[in-house]
Amino acid sequence: MRRRPPVVALALGIALALLAATPALAAGYRYWSFWDGAAGGQWSYATQGPSMARPADGAVQGFRFSVSKDAAAQAAQPRTAAGFEAVCGATAPAEGRKRVALVIDFGVPADAPAGDTPPEAAPRTACAQVAPDATTAEALASVAKPLRYNSAALLCAISGYPKQGCGDQVADTSAAPDASAPTQSSSAESGGGPSAGLLAGIAAVAALAAAGIWQSRRRTR
Repeated sequence: MRRRPPVVALALGIALALLAATPALAAGYRYWSFWDGAAGGQWSYATQGPSMARPADGAVQGFRFSVSKDAAAQAAQPRTAAGFEAVCGATAPAEGRKRVALVIDFGVPADAPAGDTPPEAAPRTACAQVAPDATTAEALASVAKPLRYNSAALLCAISGYPKQGCGDQVADTSAAPDASAPTQSSSAESGGGPSAGLLAGIAAVAALAAAGIWQSRRRTR
């Protein structure tokens, strides 16, 4: 049995190492994330959808449109701090009604679908005064129509934004330095494939392997 030339084996090893080191294309989604206002003006990723959540009087609920991962630690938060008094302080309590402070962040232009633009640059706030058993979705509908949902009851648009699409996957998503304003790197810009450095490395390894095979054949003649 002929032994594989050491140079060829080394080249193959380097090629495999380079391929293993190639970062996979990160998958992000363009969607409205839903948040609960927490103490101290902080946000926490909601564990229920807006059509299921029934906030108490005095609650703060937030929505943020962005391209980000569908995970609490990686989704983009609303860019305005959660604060009930700042939003609902001027709305007097009413018998048989509850007040829910809403923060609606339409995001940044970089996260908008092609041909669309966020309707407002800064996050919008509104105080919804609704029935005691109303859901967050009902509170949102009272101040930010039209809302759009898909067949799976996923919230797709608030105040008509975006005009189309719903939780669309976006390939090759790069994380921004500030998690509140992620940026999108489209597959068209990146080419959707390996980096130039990786390709150059593989080419060099291929050349090394070819040289090793040629040298091995010369020795056997």
